[in-house]
Amino acid sequence: MKNLVIVESPTKARTLSKYLGSDYRVEASMGHIRDLPKSELGIDTENNFEPKYVVPRDKVKKVNELKKIAKTAENLWLATDPDREGEAIAWHLQYLLTESKGMAKIPTSRVAFHEITESAIKEAFEDPREVDLRLVDAQQARRVLDRIVGYKLSPLLWRKVKSGLSAGRVQSVALRLIVEREAEVNAFKAVEYWSIEADLKSGAGHFIANLIEKDGKKLVINNQIEANNHVKALEAAEYKISRIAKKEVRKFPAPPFTTSTLQQTSSNRLGMSAKKTMMIAQTLYEHGLITYMRTDSVNLSTQAISQARSYIETNFGKNYVPQSARVYKTKSKVAQEAHEAIRPTNINVTGETLKTSEGMTRDYIRVYELIWKRMMASQMSEAVMDQTSVDVTAASSYLFRATGSTIKFDGWLKVFGKVIEEEEEGEKDSQSLPELKENESLSLLTLLPNQHFTEPPPRFNEASLIKKLEELGIGRPSTYAPILSTIQDRYYVEKREKKFFPTELGITVNNFLMKYFPDIFDYTFTAEMEDNLDSIATGEKQWKPIISSFYKPFAEKLEKVEGEAERVKVIAEETDKDCPECGKKLVIKFGKFGKFLACSGFPDCKHTESYEQAVDAICPDCGGEIVMRKTKKGRPFYGCRNWPNCKFASWTKPKKADS
Repeated sequence: MKNLVIVESPTKARTLSKYLGSDYRVEASMGHIRDLPKSELGIDTENNFEPKYVVPRDKVKKVNELKKIAKTAENLWLATDPDREGEAIAWHLQYLLTESKGMAKIPTSRVAFHEITESAIKEAFEDPREVDLRLVDAQQARRVLDRIVGYKLSPLLWRKVKSGLSAGRVQSVALRLIVEREAEVNAFKAVEYWSIEADLKSGAGHFIANLIEKDGKKLVINNQIEANNHVKALEAAEYKISRIAKKEVRKFPAPPFTTSTLQQTSSNRLGMSAKKTMMIAQTLYEHGLITYMRTDSVNLSTQAISQARSYIETNFGKNYVPQSARVYKTKSKVAQEAHEAIRPTNINVTGETLKTSEGMTRDYIRVYELIWKRMMASQMSEAVMDQTSVDVTAASSYLFRATGSTIKFDGWLKVFGKVIEEEEEGEKDSQSLPELKENESLSLLTLLPNQHFTEPPPRFNEASLIKKLEELGIGRPSTYAPILSTIQDRYYVEKREKKFFPTELGITVNNFLMKYFPDIFDYTFTAEMEDNLDSIATGEKQWKPIISSFYKPFAEKLEKVEGEAERVKVIAEETDKDCPECGKKLVIKFGKFGKFLACSGFPDCKHTESYEQAVDAICPDCGGEIVMRKTKKGRPFYGCRNWPNCKFASWTKPKKADS
């Protein structure tokens, strides 16, 4: 065999095979084929932090297969993903297949491409390179750092908090954000305030205006008595338009997607988790439909921009093509993961096209359409709005204001719909105003006083947590989805109505870590460590000195905490259910397989039962209470509390009890 090409997955292998001739055999490594051992730290802290790599038991068969094939090859091509993880996989493959015992040294080339298209593959194979050891070192540094924190801190948590717990360098910082936000919510004291709207009629129609000032000062209405006094003064007042201001507002499109913005928008628009979004994006990439999906770059190739502009002019008209191409600058200090933003590899392939493609389910098409629309919109003309602001005076001392806007030219909105920034922040569309004139007298139809209360900061959802992590410089494109999954899998947080709530277990773990290791889980320190990893990737720093400078004070702190810290008890959350054996209240506890209910009278009463979280919905079959359950594989579903008498089960939440 002349050429052996190795990629990570079978799907990627099949797609690549379409573009390579019969002289190439493409095999899949099925991800990483060497890693640190699970049974031990696997890092020689006394010998310059040298990692001890092993072939995991479940990869031995695959490695032996690849070795057998490699012995018959004249050339080895490593075509793993174009990021640090992909570079590390290529490095491990090169060692096992050309340098390990019993293997012959054969010519080895690293080929990297950011899209699986014929032109990109051809270009990559014509211009191969060596494995980039800077990227490998950056990946090793992160792996070693995370292993040290996890394998050294977790046993401490077992002894001081609860057996079976684990800690992670970045995941614990994400947990801290959620716990601190929950504390803010719980400490928040709502303050009452009132607003007053006026429904006003002109000759051309009516509109709503908001009371904003009195005697030239911002008006604050604290209670109903004050509101009623203002209403009384305004009921018999004369209303006149004192000012009309019109201006043209231009709304520019957002850049094409990066990993984090794709995850955020997919969460907001499609209701998809980051984990599911990335799984779908990975498949779309491996089928050659989109460019590489782990990136913090908003750059686009000149060819992609040219194709988009041509498509826009053909399908929407010249007015929708800006005079010059839109070029976006990456905000990230080191956009190391890929050279381009996430975009379709062929702009002519639309979501409608994919509906006839084998294996493309509704969710795959929805994510692809999101990527296609965002890319297309990014190269379209700006939307033009006519925005009008109307000031209305009443009783000489009161000022009302109404605003409205109309779309003069839809531009990129023709493709993407609403202005996504406003949509994500939950802003409402402004009203349409009738034709109005300055000094025009108006008739009062009704006054609408409304009671409000100030609201606490919102709990994080997936989109806002990813956005916050990115703002703080914590994590990188490949880490956001695993971070969110890990803190849920460990039962440190749970998701209710798409919001993150810390569990008692999560709060206890966070409080312990923040009490004894505040420097390690400090936001600034974690962000600086990410910058150090980026510096390793660019060759500015070496990885072992960075690990060394971290490890010495960390080891000293561990030893000190081991001797000083007292054991902390996790406070079990009490439920309203009674124990069927002794009558005491059941409490929620956490075990190896997640939540379960146990008697608060333990150890005198050892009753336990499965935990089923009730949701605000009724069973459509019997009217019983709906609870959240999980399949044997861990997938959540909705079922009736009256099972087995009622067999109702659904993947989607039934209607609420009051709807």
